[in-house]
Amino acid sequence: MTLILAMLLDALLGEPKALWNRWPHPAVLMGRAVGYMDKRFNAGPYRRAKGAAAMGALGLAALALGQLIALVPDFGVLEVIVTAILLAQKSLVQHVRAVADALRLSLPGGRFAVSMIVGRDTAALDQAAVSRAAIESAAENLSDGVIAPAFWFLIAGLPGLMLYKITNTADSMIGHRTPRHEEFGWAAARFDDLLNLIPARLTAALIALSHGHTDPAPILRDAPLHRSPNAGWPEAAMAVVLDVALSGPRAYHGKTTDFPWVHPEGNRQPGPDQIDAACAALWRAWAMMLGIVAITALV
Repeated sequence: MTLILAMLLDALLGEPKALWNRWPHPAVLMGRAVGYMDKRFNAGPYRRAKGAAAMGALGLAALALGQLIALVPDFGVLEVIVTAILLAQKSLVQHVRAVADALRLSLPGGRFAVSMIVGRDTAALDQAAVSRAAIESAAENLSDGVIAPAFWFLIAGLPGLMLYKITNTADSMIGHRTPRHEEFGWAAARFDDLLNLIPARLTAALIALSHGHTDPAPILRDAPLHRSPNAGWPEAAMAVVLDVALSGPRAYHGKTTDFPWVHPEGNRQPGPDQIDAACAALWRAWAMMLGIVAITALV
């Protein structure tokens, strides 16, 4: 019931700017903690061991904080609020829809809007590439920002959700194969892969089933082609239900990489309408997840 209320609260309010302009968002605080660990310990020898120890310390702190919040004798009010804050359904839809709205006005506007939610180079993207980037971000962040947090709350309550969020934050900051983070971020990246193993596939199932798509073959074919062991699953499902081709060539830091197409037989020239359809898909998958949570509460 706590999760049901939190999902509804997040869907209703999202992330009020007036609040987070005055106070740091918990995700920001988590980012500061990860940044401190990176600055303090990512130097010298044994960086992989240091990174594993740092991830372990962050994880234990997150578990302890989640347990403390859950034990506050306020009939679960604070737990609902914190859980809602750590979900990102409404804000995700808003950020993705902003790309479609901007793209309808101008291509530079669409590029700027999508640069807020993706890490790839956006300066030279055409309309189709901007649209693919937005749709891919929608699918991946549905898993990372909504379904996975809800899943781990169901498994281990607020401590489980807090553990997932600090791990996901650490992966996004230090879990990259760069000279600085190849070793230090190894534990964060691997642990994030582990925690997303089930939620990513659950997200793919929710996207597909909420659209009446029951043939897993296209998703099973394309999901393993993704460079991530998990992100390919929701992305492949989104590609199938929207009938668009996703992934493909893109540039990071000035270097173009020819990634394989996901659902290559789909439309390779998507536009704002397909981004809007992706936003609708986010809500359909969210509604199915809410139904699963409700059934779990009644059992």
